[in-house]
Amino acid sequence: MPSHSSAPSTAGASKELVKLPKVYGFDTGFVSFARGWDPLRPEDHGVLWEHVVLEHLQAHVPDLPIRYWRNKAGREVDFVLVRPRNQVDAIECTWDPSEFDPTSLKVFRSHYPRGKNYLVTPQDGRAYARRLGTIEVAVCNPEGIGADSTA
Repeated sequence: MPSHSSAPSTAGASKELVKLPKVYGFDTGFVSFARGWDPLRPEDHGVLWEHVVLEHLQAHVPDLPIRYWRNKAGREVDFVLVRPRNQVDAIECTWDPSEFDPTSLKVFRSHYPRGKNYLVTPQDGRAYARRLGTIEVAVCNPEGIGADSTA
């Protein structure tokens, strides 16, 4: 089960946690069993979805470091992709985009303003842009990550 460091770079702000690993399991059936989720509750879908998105990222962007970000206040961004030229793409995973709270993404962008924002859902269809206050995100399924058509 891979773990990922928490900050886009070790030069992050002093309020970021850079040594705290996060562990993922790629067999969502095992994760469900180990957590005693039988039957699955609606609130379990999002946690399992995050595991599926990570597996997709590892298969489709193997050359980019995949990290997650969390600060000492407990704000988190599910995944960050560190790209050249100080670009950091932020990826938030959600089962239902209407329930997404952009607060953590806004805090992240106050530290790392350059890069694309993705809200990854299990939706079918084309990606679309959505404005969340001052932040624009591409709402897409995992195939839309990295597509230049929206965010």
